[in-house]
Amino acid sequence: MNLEYIKKLREETGESLIACKQALEDAGDDFFHALEILKEKLTSRPDKKKERVCAQGLIGTYIHSNGQVGSLVEVRCETDFVSNTDEFKQLIHDLAMQIVALNPIYLAPQDIPEKILECQRAIYLEELQDSKKPAEMMEKIIAGKLDKYYSEVCLLNQWCIKDDKAKVQDLIATLAKKVGERVEVIKFVRFSI
Repeated sequence: MNLEYIKKLREETGESLIACKQALEDAGDDFFHALEILKEKLTSRPDKKKERVCAQGLIGTYIHSNGQVGSLVEVRCETDFVSNTDEFKQLIHDLAMQIVALNPIYLAPQDIPEKILECQRAIYLEELQDSKKPAEMMEKIIAGKLDKYYSEVCLLNQWCIKDDKAKVQDLIATLAKKVGERVEVIKFVRFSI
């Protein structure tokens, strides 16, 4: 039994050590076959995590060095064990800094009022009016412009200030996968003078 394989399987899938060991035994010590077994098991299992309640968490703060801008952010998870980890605390700190630096208005695109979105679409449509592009191409261009707008005004869609190759929602998803729990940003507020 290859212990290194078990460790890698655990890192890749987030499954328990026992499940990884069993999959490796079932696969005849073949790492890739064991990985396939575990992934198949994960996709066939009902997602019970969505039903679990995020009842624990922390409120993080960040005050910029000039003392004139700061933020509060509430992030929840399922257990107090996770909320007390250094990774969770670091995520909250990074989110609070992100809010101060990029001043998001909304948490996610679904939080943007429909009137605001209609105004944005109208602005983009007016910009493209003289372009004489086909209607379906204009729709794709407008969708791209809306995605860019989301990345400016929605916290979860913003590019991370600490890692410009990942979005904030990716940071949260990475931590959630690592700890095996749901992690959710509930709300935030930014103060400035």
